[in-house]
Amino acid sequence: MAVDVVILAAGQGSRMRSDQPKVLHRLAGKPLLGHVLDTAAGFDDVQITVVIGHGADKVRSCFSDRQINWVEQAEQLGTAHAVEQALPCLRDGARTLILYGDVPLIAFSTLQTLVEQCEANTLALLTALVTDPGGYGRIVRGAKGAVEAIVEHKDATPDQLEINEINTGVMCVGSDLLRQLLPKIGKNNAQEEYYLTDLISLVRVEGKAVVTSAPASWLEIEGINTRAQLAALERAHQKRIAESLMAEGVSFADPARFDCRGSLSTGTDVFIDINSVFEGDVQLGSGAFIGPNCHIANASIGEGVVVKANTVIEGTRDAPVMLANDVQVGPFARLREGTRLAAGVRIGNFVETKKSQLGAGSKANHLAYLGDADIGAGVNIGAGTITCNY
Repeated sequence: MAVDVVILAAGQGSRMRSDQPKVLHRLAGKPLLGHVLDTAAGFDDVQITVVIGHGADKVRSCFSDRQINWVEQAEQLGTAHAVEQALPCLRDGARTLILYGDVPLIAFSTLQTLVEQCEANTLALLTALVTDPGGYGRIVRGAKGAVEAIVEHKDATPDQLEINEINTGVMCVGSDLLRQLLPKIGKNNAQEEYYLTDLISLVRVEGKAVVTSAPASWLEIEGINTRAQLAALERAHQKRIAESLMAEGVSFADPARFDCRGSLSTGTDVFIDINSVFEGDVQLGSGAFIGPNCHIANASIGEGVVVKANTVIEGTRDAPVMLANDVQVGPFARLREGTRLAAGVRIGNFVETKKSQLGAGSKANHLAYLGDADIGAGVNIGAGTITCNY
């Protein structure tokens, strides 16, 4: 099935108090919009259109390496108006999946269910039951339980405000049906905007079906409007990552003081001390020990490796740091891109390496800089040694 994803990312995000477009603020080291783009790319036959407005050039530039249709919403006249800008990009017979650039943690499985529910003349809506629905649009159902309308919070009656089923904003609709009905939406509401939610009433008038499904977790539908919300979602997301790692055999000194800003895969019996940050693509072998206050980026760390306190390992995607089994590093060591340490190597305090290889059992215990060096096995590097390529 062809899926046309439309991501709304034109808002100013004024409550963030930032010169940066809201969708470029980072969660777990990645722009908010980047999370949504990565999830949307999971469909086999997918085309992605992003509606941009404020900071459009910055947003385009950040994702210039991706296959994206960019359309601009010059004036922010509402969500329906934003989707209307994307209509020329939609393919005949496709399903249009509408997402939001500031709702970063929507799960692919949730979207897949929604798309599978959506027939050509059907609208599939993602809703959620919440204890505090304040501010959200309410799902109004008829006597038989069918969805009849979505009423925005500012337009709701007192009785409707008691409803605790909310609209998440995420929906999927046949592209042909969307083209037919979207131009009929008006702006007779408190905000004087073109609400995408009015599409539900129009679908019902046409005698078409509206079906619903729900996300597995509230984290999937949490949107970001303030820095406080971003910080809260960051901690909730990191907690979920830590819980997943613990289920795989990782121990934390304190899972609340851990940050994963990329992909972290581990063996069993790994220990991670407080305030350690992982970025990019990192693998930790079984029995690895990561001391406190370490920063590890783009590295493959073998079994039984000990990384002592305050060590920085900063590989790149093109030149990761590679540590074989039983290596010891730190404290206060710095391993830069292209460093490769064979089994049993020891790197001590205030030693920096870059684009260097050390053979099995070699050691540099303190105060050395090893750049562009190929060092064999069993070598002892004394304090004050410098190798470099100038």
